[in-house]
Amino acid sequence: MLHTDPVPGHAVSPARQPRFEDLMTRNLSREHGFEALDVEGNLPEGLRGTLYRNGPGIFDLFGARYDHPFEGDGAVNAVRFDGRGGARGAVRITESAGLRAERQAGRRLFGSSLPWWRRMWNMHVGGGTKNTANTNVIVWQERVLALMEAARPTELDADDLRTLGETDLGVVGQAFSAHPHYVHSRRALYNFGVRYGRESALELYELPDRGAPRRLGEVPLDGPPMLHDFIATDHHLVFFVPPAWVDVPRMMLQRGTFTDMFRWRPERGVQVVVVPIDRPDDYVSFHADAFYQWHYVNAFERDRDIVVDFVHYPDFSSFRAFSSDEDIPPGTLHRATVDTAARRLRLEQLDDRPGEFPRVHPGREGAAYNVAWLTVDDLRGIARYDLTSRTLDVLELPQDWITSEVVFVPTSDESEVEGWLIGQTYDASRDRSGVSVYDAARFIDGPVATAWFDHPLPITFHGNWAQARQASNPATGPTSR
Repeated sequence: MLHTDPVPGHAVSPARQPRFEDLMTRNLSREHGFEALDVEGNLPEGLRGTLYRNGPGIFDLFGARYDHPFEGDGAVNAVRFDGRGGARGAVRITESAGLRAERQAGRRLFGSSLPWWRRMWNMHVGGGTKNTANTNVIVWQERVLALMEAARPTELDADDLRTLGETDLGVVGQAFSAHPHYVHSRRALYNFGVRYGRESALELYELPDRGAPRRLGEVPLDGPPMLHDFIATDHHLVFFVPPAWVDVPRMMLQRGTFTDMFRWRPERGVQVVVVPIDRPDDYVSFHADAFYQWHYVNAFERDRDIVVDFVHYPDFSSFRAFSSDEDIPPGTLHRATVDTAARRLRLEQLDDRPGEFPRVHPGREGAAYNVAWLTVDDLRGIARYDLTSRTLDVLELPQDWITSEVVFVPTSDESEVEGWLIGQTYDASRDRSGVSVYDAARFIDGPVATAWFDHPLPITFHGNWAQARQASNPATGPTSR
């Protein structure tokens, strides 16, 4: 069914199931390498490549539940499309050094629900923390990297998703965030890590399509933030650093749960940081009224301003809702116009309908664009937002279905709607998961095909498409992966 928004006060029937929160409860039931998937419908001819997805795959270990889903051990799944109507899928838990130590010990060694003495040991003596690698997965120079908020990348074997181990890529310090952004005009991926300490700072990185990674520099921060995402344009990196701060005394004393380790301090406002990519030392920093954001849509430069589109939340309450029975408060599309000369930020709401997990045509990343794709209604709908008409077209999924972030795979450099939308699907009526493919220009007609696993998958937060590349094999000739 198609709806055209804005629809003030739109509400979803409470009878619709399942919910986003419901998929953050069950551990992955089966790990495996690439197996043939059951395809319903007709996969597009010529669709060749791999969709990688990542999210928590273990929510309780040795009978003890994690305090917050963000503490769950990551599980990466991948679906490979062969371009001839077939698909193969794999899924594995990312076996970090910490998880391997726990399995060898036969008990939990990490997490905020451990006894107080063990948490203090980890913090101050030598236990350390666990790199859960549970939030995103990217492919950079043929390397598959699983990412989390506050650790280095974890490399996976592209052939079967087995864990190879943590890597610093030669430049990464304490952390490499889970939300790198590609700038098409520069043919490079940009990212940051937060270095916590007496004086916290952003550490900035560039990963070019060719050549070695490099550290761009660093920017001081007002405090120790919970910083989830940022955005990039052709010439700038832009950060809205929210006043969601690590409670340092509580953290040092390990008092309370994982959720208790963060405090919302709206009186401090948002620290707006704009960094010229070519002159990172010439950054601009100023403050705006408090708000929170998990994810950005895109950003571009217009005259002397920087335009930033993102999903806006009035506060940090959505973080606590993830680990409770509360409904997750909705976010809505907003536009921020950043005037660096005047050190001013202006906010404008674009639409009333709750939505999340936005994506755009990869060729428009960092530049002016017109179409954004996102999920709506607690992942029970897929939407296309048109910035020219300011309308939202929505596909309501079947009652028993829930989707994930959809990734746009273009078939045209010029059109922002010619291509395929691909997203992970869960069907509660059959308790199985798959990957659905939609004709982006006609997405309201529903998927043209779904490639089903024979089991359910846990929730995934983010993922990316890797186009199949040709490689010459002396024995067999051209091959692809």
